[in-house]
Amino acid sequence: MRAEHQAVVDEIKQALGLLRRHLDWENATRRLEELNSLVEDPDLWNDSSKAQALMRERTNLDTAITAYNRIVQDLDDTVELMELSEMEDDEETLGEAAEALRELQVEVDKRRLESMLSGEVDGNDCYLEIHAGAGGTESQDWTQILLRMYMRWAEQHGCKVKTLEESAGEEAGLKSVTIEISGENAYGWLKTESGVHRLVRISPFDSNARRHTSFSSVGVFPVIDDDIDIEIEEKDLRIDTYRASGAGGQHVNRTESAIRITHIPTNVVVQCQNDRSQHKNKASAMKMLKSRLYELELQKREEAAQETRGQQTDIGWGHQIRSYVLHPYQMVKDLRTGVEKGNAQGVLDGDLDDYLAAALSQRVGDGE
Repeated sequence: MRAEHQAVVDEIKQALGLLRRHLDWENATRRLEELNSLVEDPDLWNDSSKAQALMRERTNLDTAITAYNRIVQDLDDTVELMELSEMEDDEETLGEAAEALRELQVEVDKRRLESMLSGEVDGNDCYLEIHAGAGGTESQDWTQILLRMYMRWAEQHGCKVKTLEESAGEEAGLKSVTIEISGENAYGWLKTESGVHRLVRISPFDSNARRHTSFSSVGVFPVIDDDIDIEIEEKDLRIDTYRASGAGGQHVNRTESAIRITHIPTNVVVQCQNDRSQHKNKASAMKMLKSRLYELELQKREEAAQETRGQQTDIGWGHQIRSYVLHPYQMVKDLRTGVEKGNAQGVLDGDLDDYLAAALSQRVGDGE
């Protein structure tokens, strides 16, 4: 086989090996057999919610295993066809086989990425918080730019976005903002975005057109399902009310409907001003608090897993993860994975998939 074709085959086989490991093949096939037996039980639908959960799990496992087996078979068939085409010097058929090989490479990479979204809450919606760092108007404007970037990404992936809280800057931008992103695997894709994001540019607020560096921190937390029980004691909470700020018509600044909840043992603070009802804002804030506390537990598990793997990568959202340089050149570089792009505006318009995929691969230990 020609060297260029063999290189692609080797890459596909490597990706298939990673896919098989992510699927935890032996356990996955065993679990699928169990689920196939369970769904044949006529009493299963006595509990419709349990039945639906089992059917979803069965469908997902069956789809993943079937896709893997099909790709393996297609690869074998394509390699055989290429070898025959080379022996018979049939360039037309060889070209068709090479194109099929490239399509297989795209598909196996897609399946491999999907298989990495296998965490217990990766399929959930998520909360995304952005807070301006030191630097006043500069960092507050950067916070608003980041908000737009994530909203564009969500729009491109068919996700819905709801603003739960925002605090406007004195001159421009936002001091902080919290949004809820709803869509397939929203938390799974965005969970690696937690960290400090750095911007270097010529400031539009500086009359001397000097270069400024701004920082904003991003935090991503899963929306918790009702079946995940998070215990919070009332004595551990401090609940404050305040007047909502920002756009909102006559209601804004007239009633103290906005809610801020502080979890004293962990010093986690959440706030919500999305609704006119103080009661509804409190319910939303409590849901966000549970999400934050659950994320803390997930971080502890991740740190333990990384220690087991011998990795030293910081996973806390207080660490700088990406640099966006707009002057004197354009470059967006992820400091964890090394992924970089010269089209900074494209990234700020929501083109984040390469960064998300690389960070996800690193997180599960692929080392790619």
